[in-house]
Amino acid sequence: MASATARLVDVPRPDLLPAGLALSSNAVIHDALVGLGILAGAALFSAGLRRRRLAGRPVDDRIWFVLAGVLVGGALGGRLGTWLQHLDLRENASLVEQWFYGNRSILSGLFGAYVGALVAKRIVGYRDITGDLFAPAVALAMAIGRVGCLLTELPGTPTSLPWGITLSTATAHRLGAPAGIPLHPSFAYEIVFHLCALVLLLRLRERLAGELLASYLIAYALFRFGVEFVRGNEVVAAGLTRPQWFLLACTPLAGLRLLRRRRPDTAAVPVLEGVRS
Repeated sequence: MASATARLVDVPRPDLLPAGLALSSNAVIHDALVGLGILAGAALFSAGLRRRRLAGRPVDDRIWFVLAGVLVGGALGGRLGTWLQHLDLRENASLVEQWFYGNRSILSGLFGAYVGALVAKRIVGYRDITGDLFAPAVALAMAIGRVGCLLTELPGTPTSLPWGITLSTATAHRLGAPAGIPLHPSFAYEIVFHLCALVLLLRLRERLAGELLASYLIAYALFRFGVEFVRGNEVVAAGLTRPQWFLLACTPLAGLRLLRRRRPDTAAVPVLEGVRS
């Protein structure tokens, strides 16, 4: 899944960064903004808990263990989710090399975070639905984190649209992109998507209670599948990239989970009751 990842380079992109911002590595810029996004998401998550308490709804303190599971699972998925790139295991990096120098993947990070939440719930016996709290937090974290991607990665494929990003010769050479040709700002598209999703999630959290996270993930999967056509990732089969194949495999599972929750007899079915998201 290498093409689903953040392809970090050794130096910052001066054509996109404010004047006077001088950091030694694009990886520093990228990781700093991802970290900022995680902190902002955690703050919004905490605000959601306070809102519940003020509304007189009980909050189980074990929710913090679930949050820890999300963070640990997301970190492991994001860092190690792209490790298995070759069938011959000897051709893959070691896990230590992958952790420190390997590519990052937003998609495998989300998957890891989801699995981390389920595992944490199992361990501590937490049975309440938590997706309504996590969905806005994830959208905010994604919007901020994608700013780091916009500043440090290949923006996208060539475009004739007026908002295309034109790279300097040096930056284009470092990123393997054409110089002097406007490129789709694909990460800006994602930033706008997540900000719009955040507004909708906050407005619809009561109407879509219990379905907020699944609805958001399905919407993002559909959006990401479309935006992949202008991302510039490697096409591997049938005209599709690795992220698109990953989405084709995982999105139906989220759809089935959402449909299951909407079934009127869901409450009577104890299957996976202890690991509801």
